[in-house]
Amino acid sequence: MTYIKKLLPKLFLVLPLLLPVAAKSAEQSDYNMPVGVTEVSSSIFGLHMLILWVCVVIGVIVFSIMFWSLWKYRKSKGAVAADFDDNFWLEIGWTVAATLVLVWMAVPSTQVMVKAYDDSEGEVNIMITGHQWKWHYEYMEDQVSFFSNLSTSQEQIDNKIPKGEFYLQEVDEPLVIPVNTKVRFLITANDVIHSWWVPDFAVKQDAIPGFINTAWTNVPEAGIYRGACTELCGIKHAYMPVVVRVVEQEEFDAFIAQKVSLAEEEKMLTSKVWSKEELMERGESFYATNCSACHQANGKGIPPVFPALEGNQVVLSDSTKQIEILMEGIQGSAMQAFGKSYSEVDIAAVITYTRQAWSNGENGDGVIITPKDIVDYKNKIDL
Repeated sequence: MTYIKKLLPKLFLVLPLLLPVAAKSAEQSDYNMPVGVTEVSSSIFGLHMLILWVCVVIGVIVFSIMFWSLWKYRKSKGAVAADFDDNFWLEIGWTVAATLVLVWMAVPSTQVMVKAYDDSEGEVNIMITGHQWKWHYEYMEDQVSFFSNLSTSQEQIDNKIPKGEFYLQEVDEPLVIPVNTKVRFLITANDVIHSWWVPDFAVKQDAIPGFINTAWTNVPEAGIYRGACTELCGIKHAYMPVVVRVVEQEEFDAFIAQKVSLAEEEKMLTSKVWSKEELMERGESFYATNCSACHQANGKGIPPVFPALEGNQVVLSDSTKQIEILMEGIQGSAMQAFGKSYSEVDIAAVITYTRQAWSNGENGDGVIITPKDIVDYKNKIDL
């Protein structure tokens, strides 16, 4: 044991000099977890680094003693192995030491976990619902809601044009939250399990149908922060990014006011007399964003999971059934209900588009669906 007593002081002298340099290097490394921008993310990173360096120090000590022993007492030097089975006090010593280290690490770990999983009500509360394959955000206090869809073009995905800077990390409608404000997220799913993740916030929470999980953040810096769904949720799992735009309070208030105004305008559009051309134009845009992932841009679908809409008998000649499918979905299939998620105008427009697009316009019954038809259906079933 004499050589161990001589070696340990040298290790304890060298390690304090190396650790600050190594810690700084690790923080700036592309191979380490991000520090993030919130208090919780910084605490988690600090905990991660603390436990990492505890493990490094233990590893250096143990392996230094082991390799020193292998070199010092090798057979070629005439060393003879000791003849003993165990050492009672040595085993007690390293068991107690390991227990103390684990307890010591558990204290800061518990403190960080308690802080990270605080589910008390926030100043802003947002319901996040995962769909295949997009996110739905609802601001609980303001009755404002919208979908956030991938906006990367299909041409980039198909390698027909160069990929952009934020390939598969850009959306048409980012989530907007105010700076220096506690925001609570209530996270669930509409169909399968998803997971909402923003690494800079240290927020990663599963979205499970029928359950509501919570998370929260308080972001001190305005900017755009990106994440993704991190639970394998189907063939388009890689195509549902998370983008959060953090803005000053004044800009956030203006954003909410604009969304409320747009919602009121949308309600008024249900009483407008729409032409076939207007419905087709709006329906084509809606279809490209919300339907083409499954049914394909050409309406051919991916049978048998995603049926073709071109030449489909329901689309061609049964408008009542098509409205029912769009509004209520098909139980046991990937076709979700759209009735409570989208406006009457959008649903009427996309039904009209599918009935008139491709070869359907020539072979169908020619009936167009108006927003009033959707309102009447809702009143009929009290949706």
